[in-house]
Amino acid sequence: MITPQTIQQITSRIDIIDVVGEFVKLKKRGTNYLGNCPFHNEKSPSFTVSPAKEIYKCFGCGKSGNTITFLMEHEKYSYVEALRWLAARYHIEVEETETSPAQKIAQQVSDSLYAINSFAMDFFTKQYWETEAGETIAQSYMQHRGFLRPIIEKFKIGYNPSDRDSLAKALIKNQFNPELFARTGLVVERNGEWQDNYRDRIIFPIHNTTGKIIGFGARQIAKNDKSPKYINTPENEIYSKSKILYGSYFARTSINSKDECLLVEGYTDVVSLHQAGIENVVASGGTSLTMDQLRLIKKYTHNLTIIYDGDAAGIKAALRGLDMALEEGLNVQLVLIPDKEDPDSYVNKVGPEAFNAFVQANKKDFILFQLDVQLKEVDGDMNKKNSLVNQIAETLSKINKAEDFTKLQDYVRKCAGLLRIDETGLTQLVNKFKRDKIVKEEKKMSYDEAAILMPSFSPEPIEESNNLDLLVDKDLLHEKNLVRTIIELGTELTPKGKLVANFLLEEMEAFPLEHPEMIHVLDAYKKWLFEGKMPNSKTLQYHEDPRIQKWVVELFAPEHEVSLRWNDKLGIVKKDEPRDYMHEVEVSLMYFKLRKVKKMIELNQRDLENAPEKEQMQLLQIHKHLKDVEKELTKHIGTVIYK
Repeated sequence: MITPQTIQQITSRIDIIDVVGEFVKLKKRGTNYLGNCPFHNEKSPSFTVSPAKEIYKCFGCGKSGNTITFLMEHEKYSYVEALRWLAARYHIEVEETETSPAQKIAQQVSDSLYAINSFAMDFFTKQYWETEAGETIAQSYMQHRGFLRPIIEKFKIGYNPSDRDSLAKALIKNQFNPELFARTGLVVERNGEWQDNYRDRIIFPIHNTTGKIIGFGARQIAKNDKSPKYINTPENEIYSKSKILYGSYFARTSINSKDECLLVEGYTDVVSLHQAGIENVVASGGTSLTMDQLRLIKKYTHNLTIIYDGDAAGIKAALRGLDMALEEGLNVQLVLIPDKEDPDSYVNKVGPEAFNAFVQANKKDFILFQLDVQLKEVDGDMNKKNSLVNQIAETLSKINKAEDFTKLQDYVRKCAGLLRIDETGLTQLVNKFKRDKIVKEEKKMSYDEAAILMPSFSPEPIEESNNLDLLVDKDLLHEKNLVRTIIELGTELTPKGKLVANFLLEEMEAFPLEHPEMIHVLDAYKKWLFEGKMPNSKTLQYHEDPRIQKWVVELFAPEHEVSLRWNDKLGIVKKDEPRDYMHEVEVSLMYFKLRKVKKMIELNQRDLENAPEKEQMQLLQIHKHLKDVEKELTKHIGTVIYK
């Protein structure tokens, strides 16, 4: 794990305008910066970044956060990946907590493999652009395929010459560790000598989601070459074919903004589509989709469109991984390219606009397409049909998320119609597969217990409730306001020399918070305060607890200025008065107390209405006392409260 000292060093160096500005074009507006939101499509900029508070807020879609959460949301990094990205940007050495010797060695090996791959990529691109062989062989080949220089430079496509050991010599000359050469797949040892493995091939570097080179795909050029068409990097410490999608580094932003991922088979399919301006596309490398690849897609979108060749092999390849996609809750559609074309050749043949139009017009629902294909193979054979019914029921049982209930009902109805079977029977079969799965995963659980855990769904429609609670929780607003005041002004001193935080905490003892989120934030604040850390909005937004990060960012979103700016939300009209931080503190506290007292009055009034006669006198006295307190508070802050 990264040490707290390193995290503190990173967070102290962060410049949110510098980081966010790399992904969003920002213009200065007053004390803040404004730009088009990267999280949703908009024409008028509503994405605000506050350098003073080190947070961002979009008033269109509601997204908000700090620099780290921006990288996590926009780039889909984990918390640790975001920290490492920032550490690299600000040249901060990352210190880890105690690691075992084996872990240190593994990290050193990974770093060395990254370094070798980076060097090799530079070598290949230089061979492509700056050598005679690169110009006459590699460039001629790529030009013939229709690839232009800008797209080749974007993907860092290169060339390895036909010489026996040109890369091997360069690696040895630059003192890379020969013990790691075989793991990279770049060079192999033959007869005691290191020789290039990708001779006379076009080289496609493979990036991970942070942009590092983790491997290569090497395509043959010579037509009479009997070796494999592609040679890929072998599995090693940094390259796992089942966990990557070619082009994901370049496609992630477009996939996120368009809310759709196009999946193709090969490297050239991705490059050609990007060249045509279609950038939300990645490639599986022609292998079956894996759960890791599907989860990578799910980071950016729930909508997956598979675009494969229209021949039998293409259809078979497209159908692989369907059940896993359903389990991950992805909405999967399929497009088959006609006339023995592939996405690469077809987009070059018809152009970007016609290609896009074809994709939109020919999307097929994955499950229904699979059923249609397999029904043609049944051809009246009842045994085959029974097998198909079971297969479809098992497929549908993979749709197991509560939010997909309506979608599952729709599939059952449509599939039952195509199969010409009873809808209720198919429903029962789907539920059986669901229960079987639970029993298999929990062997100690009985079949009946599993049925209780996974209640069967009914094909009967569910009525939607129109009883929507749109009321603003004023109690929560007041609690947020007071907690925000404590965080913002807590380290200031009162006229009597006491910390504002301590003053407010003492005043709140008779008026405790009620909402769990605010209690949690205040507990974290008090812990740091008592430890002498003097917490504030900037330090708490990088708290180790992501929930606290989120809530603190929400409290200090750009539209939330100091306490008095909350008047409209709180339903308060206030007289003009001179403003200073102690006035802000007192007003926030009085508003909070006043809301609490008002709530007590309301609760006491309810008790009074239902109380026996002998208890009414006591409740009336309580009512009078609370009204006196309310009057004093109102007088003290000069406010008029109205509903």
